[in-house]
Amino acid sequence: MKRTSLESSAIASAGYDPATAILELEFTSGEVYRYFAVPGSVHRGLLDAESAGRYFRDRIRDTYPSQHVR
Repeated sequence: MKRTSLESSAIASAGYDPATAILELEFTSGEVYRYFAVPGSVHRGLLDAESAGRYFRDRIRDTYPSQHVR
């Protein structure tokens, strides 16, 4: 999945597959997580957020099921 780099101290990059509604986040720690059933508007909101880390904490982390990839 192609990811877009983010200017964030917490999230290095974000990728999104609209066909499966999977959001893939690479954190600055190197860990990668996939979040499932994420609407496209949430992905766009993350990319446009003033603080990607805060947006993630408030709208993604405890809202969508996730899988640790690496």
